Amino acid sequence: MNKAALFCDGTEGYVYPPEPKENELVTFRFRTAKDDADRVGLVTSADTYVMEKECTQGEFDYYTFEVRLGAESFRYCFEVQSGTEKYYYGRCGISREILEYYNFVVVPGFSTPDWAKGAVMYQIFTDRFYNGDKSNDVETNEYYYIGDYSQRVTNWDKYPANMGVREFYGGDLQGVMDKLDYLQELGVEVVYFNPLFVSPSNHKYDIQDYDYIDPHYGKIVDDGGEVLPDGVTDNSQATKYKKRTTGLKNLEASNELLIKLVEELHRRGMKVILDGVFNHCGSFNKWMDRERIYEGEKDYEPGAYISADSPYRSYFRFFKEGPENWPYNGNYDGWWGHDTLPKLNYEDSVKLENYILYIGRKWVSPPYNVDGWRLDVAADLGRSNEYNHDFWKKFRRAVKDANPSALILAEHYGDPRDWLKGDEWDTVMNYDAFMEPITWFLTGMEKHSDEAREELLGNIDNFIGSMAHHMSNMLTPSLQVAMNELSNHDHSRFLTRTNHMVGRVEHLGPEAANEYVNKAVMREAVVMQMTWVGAPTIYYGDEAGVCGFTDPDNRRTYPWGREDHELIAFHKEAIRIHKEHPALRTGSLKILGGEENVLSYARFKGNDRIVIVINNRSERTEVKVPVWEAEIPAKCRMKRLLYSYKDGYTTEYEEYLVEDGEVVANMGPHSALVLGMRNEEEHDWLYIL
Repeated sequence: MNKAALFCDGTEGYVYPPEPKENELVTFRFRTAKDDADRVGLVTSADTYVMEKECTQGEFDYYTFEVRLGAESFRYCFEVQSGTEKYYYGRCGISREILEYYNFVVVPGFSTPDWAKGAVMYQIFTDRFYNGDKSNDVETNEYYYIGDYSQRVTNWDKYPANMGVREFYGGDLQGVMDKLDYLQELGVEVVYFNPLFVSPSNHKYDIQDYDYIDPHYGKIVDDGGEVLPDGVTDNSQATKYKKRTTGLKNLEASNELLIKLVEELHRRGMKVILDGVFNHCGSFNKWMDRERIYEGEKDYEPGAYISADSPYRSYFRFFKEGPENWPYNGNYDGWWGHDTLPKLNYEDSVKLENYILYIGRKWVSPPYNVDGWRLDVAADLGRSNEYNHDFWKKFRRAVKDANPSALILAEHYGDPRDWLKGDEWDTVMNYDAFMEPITWFLTGMEKHSDEAREELLGNIDNFIGSMAHHMSNMLTPSLQVAMNELSNHDHSRFLTRTNHMVGRVEHLGPEAANEYVNKAVMREAVVMQMTWVGAPTIYYGDEAGVCGFTDPDNRRTYPWGREDHELIAFHKEAIRIHKEHPALRTGSLKILGGEENVLSYARFKGNDRIVIVINNRSERTEVKVPVWEAEIPAKCRMKRLLYSYKDGYTTEYEEYLVEDGEVVANMGPHSALVLGMRNEEEHDWLYIL
C-alpha cells in the first residue's frame, strides 16, 4: 500500500459542506493511490460504513460516503485495506489501530466567520504605535499606581522601563487612524487592539470602566484639574485624572472616536477585534474604587471598597464581611493575589454576569460594530471549570445573537478542546499549534527567551509531532481562524529569539535584544506564518525589525523613520502571496518531507497548489520534494513565487521542473522557497476565484 498517498482532512475538499448545519446531508471523502485499495471504510463508534469509489484523478482514487448528520458531534476515522494490509487514518495520519483521541470531528451547526479564515491580522499595543493627538497624553504625576507616579515619556525612541506599567508614550486611536494607509498597503485585513477601555496602565488589562474607551487613547474635550504634587499618593486628590477619566464628555467623545475608526476600517474592507478582560478588573474600577476616583462623584454609585451598601458589593469576594470592615475594605480576592487586579465574582452575582454579557453584546452591536473579541485568560474566569464553561456558552449565545459574524478568540495555553466543541469559543491564540513549535524548530528558543534547547533546534520529529498533536485538538473551522503569531505583548520578539540569548531585559539590558539577530531566520518564520493553516497575525513593528526581550521590552514603540524597509517590503510580498491564493486561506495542509533543519509541506485547494520548502541549516542543501503528494502532476512545471535567502529575497520569475512527481530545490543557507503550480497545457496559473 502506498501510505504516502493516503489523505484526508476537514477542509471542503474532504468534508462537504465543511461547516454543516444540523440535519444536513454531508459527503465525506478519502484519498488513496490509484488502484491501491481493496476496501475503504468510514469508521464511527457505532459501525464501519463501506465507502464508494467516486472517481480517479491523476494518480489518486477518491472514495466517498454520504450521511445526514443530526445535532450531535460526528466522530470518525477511516479504515483502508489492501490485500493483507489494514491501516486506520485519523487527524494525526496513519496508525495500525484506531486512535479515538485523534478521530476527525464535525460539529453540526458550528461555523467560524468566513472573513476571519486565513485573515491577515495586525496586533496593536496602542500606546506604542503612533501618537496622533498630543492633547490626550497622560501627564507625569497625573496619578499614583503600583508604587510610583504616572510618567509621560517625551522620547519616542526610549526603551521601556523595567517597571514601566505606568509610563506612557502617547500612542492613541488617532495615531492608528493616521496610519491606516500604511496598514492597508502592508496588506492588513484585521486590526486586533490590546485593551482600549479606561485603565491606569499602558497595557490596560486592569480595566477601570468597561463602558468607555480611555480618553487618553480617545478624546479629551473637557480638561482641567491638577496633577499630584510629589509626595502625595492619594488618588482622590488626582483631580486632573479624575476629570479626564470620569467626565462623561470625555468618555462619550472617546467612544465616538472609536465609532469613526471602526467605520473607516470597515470602509477600507478591514475588521476590528477588541480585547475583553472579563476574569478580573482593576483596583481603579468604578465597581471597586479602591483608589477613590469615583467616591462622592454624582454620576457614580459608591464602589464596593467604599461602602458595604455598594450595588457592586456582590461583584467581588470579600474575606472580611463584617460592617466594621467598611469603609475602605481591602480584604478581597485578587487574581493571583494581586490587589490591583480584583477577581470578578461571577458565581455569587447574577447581576455581574448579566452586565458582562451586556458588555459582550454592546461592542459588537451598533453603533460600535466591532467584529470580535479576544478573551484574556479566558480559562481562568470563575472559580470552577463547570462555571467557566457555563459562562462561555452564555457569552457565545449573547455575542452571536447580537452579531452572528463576530469572532470569539480566546487566550489559552494548553489543550483547548474542552472549549472548542462548537458552543463556546471560536478559536484560540495559537501558541501550542503554531508559535511554540515554529520557535523551537527555527531558533531552539523558548517563546519568552527564558530557555534554549539545542535538541529542539531543527528537530523535525518534534516539530511535526507537536503540530499534528496540537492541531488535532481543534476543529477545522477553529484552525482556519486561529491567531498565528510569531511575537506578541507577552513574549519576546521573534527576531530577538534568533540571537539565541537566554534571559530577560533586567539581566541582559535592552541592547542585547538587538545583537546578533538573524533576519534570514526571521524571514523563514514569516514564510511559514503566511503559508500555515490559520490567521497570520503580525505584532506591530515585527515587520519593521523591532526587537525586544519579553515584556516590558517587547512593547517598544514602532520605529517610525527608522524602519527596516527591506523587511517591510518582504512582509508585503509574503502577505500578497497569502491573499492571492485560496489554498493558503482554507486549503489542505500536507507535510511532504523533513529531516534535521529541513521541512517541506504543501497547501492545496482545487487547482490552487502551493509548495513550501524551508532550509534552516547554515549550509546549502539539496532538497527533494515529493510534490505528487499534494496532487501536483508527476510531470509539470512550477513557478517560484518567493525565495528568501541569507542576504535577502526575490520574487523574480523562475521555473522548477517536476519529474517523476518530485521537485529538486537547491536551497541556500537559512532559506525559504514558495512554489505555485503551473498548468502545462493551458500555460496559465490555476486559482480558485
